[in-house]
Amino acid sequence: MITIDDLLQDAALPVAPDTSFDVGAALRRLAAEAHHRPDSGGEVGSAAQAGHRLSTVCRWMINAPGAAQHIGELADAAPSAVPGRAEDFDVEGACVFACLLLLTGHPESAQFWWQLSAGAGHRIAAYCLHLHHLALGETREAAHWRHEVTSTRAGTHGIDDVLLDCLGTVATYVRKNGSSSSMAPTGQLEMEVDRLAGEGGHPIVRRPDQRLVDHLRDFTNR
Repeated sequence: MITIDDLLQDAALPVAPDTSFDVGAALRRLAAEAHHRPDSGGEVGSAAQAGHRLSTVCRWMINAPGAAQHIGELADAAPSAVPGRAEDFDVEGACVFACLLLLTGHPESAQFWWQLSAGAGHRIAAYCLHLHHLALGETREAAHWRHEVTSTRAGTHGIDDVLLDCLGTVATYVRKNGSSSSMAPTGQLEMEVDRLAGEGGHPIVRRPDQRLVDHLRDFTNR
């Protein structure tokens, strides 16, 4: 019999060598807490449900032990860094930053950073985009990003529909029951993001800086 743990085994992302930020392991831990079988509902049934699931996944990402480290590497990257080149651009950092932006009221900027991360092969970023567009009622775009999550590329394994249902099940469980790994950002973190948003005069929140990294590290080490 295939267990949830078996289904989640391939969830670790291939683009990041740092095992301290193992999304697959986090999924397995939450699935073990849930003791809950995956449903067979396929697509998320409503825009509201998609939004709730997205919020849970985002809180989960910013609470991960390696979140501050990855955003720090994104902050330290050269301005000319090419997204998608692991040696220049921290792909998970872009995804975590996008999740923080979403949770602090900057959805357009979150979409921009998710797209950079997903374009470099980060499947959780693609899953976030799937939920983001679904929550907006943009079913065509949502279907595109779901395909990006499940497609098989050279040297990688797609996350299949059953695993997506597992992700949804775990996110629903955590939202209803709570978890120490899904805390909402503090007011101080929100103020730091707003500070970045107010600098530079651009509609998209700029690259994070060390000050934000320090506050996120305090948040994850609380």
